[in-house]
Amino acid sequence: MTTTPRVPWQAKYLALALIWGSSFLLMKVGLHSLAPVQIAALRIMAGAVVLLLLLRMTGGRLPRGGRVWGHLLVSSIFLTAVPFTGFALGETRVSSALAGIGNATTPLAAVLFGLALLPSDRLTTRKLVAVIVGFLGVVTIMQPWEAAGRPDLVGFAIVVASGMSYGLGWTYLRRHLAHVDLGGLSQPTALLLCGSALMVPVTLVWWAIARPGAAPWSLAGPGGGAAYGHILAVVALGVVGTGLAYMLQFDVVRGAGVTISSTVTYLIPIVSIALGVLVLGEHLAWPQLAGFAIVLAAAVVIGMPQRSRRRVAPVCTETEGALAG
Repeated sequence: MTTTPRVPWQAKYLALALIWGSSFLLMKVGLHSLAPVQIAALRIMAGAVVLLLLLRMTGGRLPRGGRVWGHLLVSSIFLTAVPFTGFALGETRVSSALAGIGNATTPLAAVLFGLALLPSDRLTTRKLVAVIVGFLGVVTIMQPWEAAGRPDLVGFAIVVASGMSYGLGWTYLRRHLAHVDLGGLSQPTALLLCGSALMVPVTLVWWAIARPGAAPWSLAGPGGGAAYGHILAVVALGVVGTGLAYMLQFDVVRGAGVTISSTVTYLIPIVSIALGVLVLGEHLAWPQLAGFAIVLAAAVVIGMPQRSRRRVAPVCTETEGALAG
């Protein structure tokens, strides 16, 4: 007898879009009292603790082998430490809505890095046109022809680079660990553990340079009574958005398949824009909205499956994009 899940996968799919889309809002809130490096470190470590507990509860185990862990460590640089720090740093200069748009560049970067690192990847005409159009959308958002009223170019460049970092990280995993069984929560748990180890020296070095004499866990912002709320926002970002959301994603994969599950990444910037405008009162000019529509359309085209040849899904497909935002 087949049992029907109490919560349908459609509800979990929407929950994922809301959780990952709200990560840019939570980072913006956390910046009132925490530095970008602190936000990244707390987020990664909180997520690692949650996933370790979930891995134990589900009977899973961590990967084995020094070679596997070495590649996981390298990929975690581009999937955790760099993007999580970069998005928070970028949001010190641009809105959370624009940061969410920067996250949409991941599929564009994945195509380019795939060409460089994966000999089996072929650049089809469709993908080439989509990448070119996508980067034209990025240029539209940046408005380099305007002297005033455009986004902070440095801040937006940082969030775009952070989004592209995911593309490099997943491509690296496909190249080096495509034939290693990293199913379930094994891979994301290992990535966050590696990210936690990386963030310890990064935080210590950064804090020694930026605020000599202060403890790495001291507040970087004005603090006060609201500081607890700011810290709680980042803890929620780690526990829910970088931890519990994986369980939801795996349920969606089981209920609807990998292809449908991966489309949640298209909703993330839409949610981030809506929350930035409605909750934080942020404003996007029409070039930013038009550019986002172009980038999103390009990402959707890139994500469309090829019909002309058979494809073997890489091991990391189930979790690809799960660390987004």
